[in-house]
Amino acid sequence: MLYNTGARVSEIVGVRVVDVVLDGSACVHLHGKGRKDRSVPLWKSTAAAIRAWLHANPQLRASAALLPNRAGHPMTRCNVAQRLALAVHRAVAEQPSLKTKRVSPHTLRHTTAMHLLQSGVPFNVIALWLGHESTNTTHRYVEANLEMKEKALARLQAPDVKLPRFRADDDLMKFLQSL
Repeated sequence: MLYNTGARVSEIVGVRVVDVVLDGSACVHLHGKGRKDRSVPLWKSTAAAIRAWLHANPQLRASAALLPNRAGHPMTRCNVAQRLALAVHRAVAEQPSLKTKRVSPHTLRHTTAMHLLQSGVPFNVIALWLGHESTNTTHRYVEANLEMKEKALARLQAPDVKLPRFRADDDLMKFLQSL
């Protein structure tokens, strides 16, 4: 539900009800590494899903975890990985290629970054989106895929240079034949 934010699992499980803004420009306030906070916009569909979740769970108070486990405590990283594995298992029926892929919460974060990059979002904005302090971290994190490389190559004009055929002079030919 919150993976379009590019959030880390630790950030997602730490989201409280009060951290989600659903009126006007919907967003979620994330509390990241090093006590760094950032706000990330939500798709309308994600905001609608959160509204429906809160409507179905009116007992959730402002200070409660948005995504609690059975005991009402914040989910753990392990809970998130298990839930994702179940979702991937169900999705295999419609996307059989998922059966051979390793899908982790980090895979979703990386995929979000790649989709942003492919959509033309500037690199420094992606770094902010992911909560990276430095764009160097983002450079190590996001690698251009083959499609992006092909598009970059298509933007370049192929060199219009005809290379002349090499013709060895007589002295070189004599030397080579003497070998």
